[in-house]
Amino acid sequence: MSFGIKPLGDRVVIKRLEAEQKTQSGIILTGQAKEQPQAAKVMAVGPGTSDEKMELKVGDTVVFSKYAGTEIKYDGEEYTIMSQRDILATIEK
Repeated sequence: MSFGIKPLGDRVVIKRLEAEQKTQSGIILTGQAKEQPQAAKVMAVGPGTSDEKMELKVGDTVVFSKYAGTEIKYDGEEYTIMSQRDILATIEK
């Protein structure tokens, strides 16, 4: 699946999952109070390199390092491009 961004080497394009709107006790959070989620959906993957095989695939849900990657806007949407080594784990459903 290609949506217009094709990452190179061991890079992946992710889209962050939505931040929680309420706390567990029911308090509604304002935009500034919401913590950016560290979970995302993989939108595109590069081919990997001779040193690092690509282990992720489009559609995977992942957890990534807090300050990793470069945020970009494409077609009105926000994405992050990062190296596969900044992905900490996949989430299995």
